[in-house]
Amino acid sequence: MSALDIPERPALPPIPRLAAAILPVALVTAVGTLSTGSNIEEWYTTIRKPAFNPPNWVFPLAWTLLYTLIAISLWRLLGARPVPGPARKAWWLALAAFAAQLVLNAAWTPVFFAAHQLGLALIVALAMLIMILWTIRLSWRFDRAAAWLLVPYAAWVAFACLLNGTIWQMN
Repeated sequence: MSALDIPERPALPPIPRLAAAILPVALVTAVGTLSTGSNIEEWYTTIRKPAFNPPNWVFPLAWTLLYTLIAISLWRLLGARPVPGPARKAWWLALAAFAAQLVLNAAWTPVFFAAHQLGLALIVALAMLIMILWTIRLSWRFDRAAAWLLVPYAAWVAFACLLNGTIWQMN
């Protein structure tokens, strides 16, 4: 870590920072919940799935844990604002990457579950995985714990890409 990386002060005071970390993740969660709805029972249970497809109850548990880790990661990254200069621009880029992967996360569920566009959903999932990995890379400089907190998310999305691709091939 260089002198440029030393945080000047958190980007926001504690309570607004907590809200700034939780609200985007809650919004993504809400979009996902609204998009799955009856599609789990009426569509997803009727399509062919590979033997390695987890039982349906695994998904809400996994995503609850992952969304918690994502929010904590964002909270930490928002608290790692560097002093003005080149590092500040890199920090903003890390936040932009964080936002982009959240937007892709929010997009995947409606594409897969509501629109039933399995191929397009795979493209969204692969783009999300790339953005998560890039977010980890960019965040590493400012807060290694924030970066590490995203590793399980990247692993799960990598698995989701495999599952999505296999389901697409089978259907």
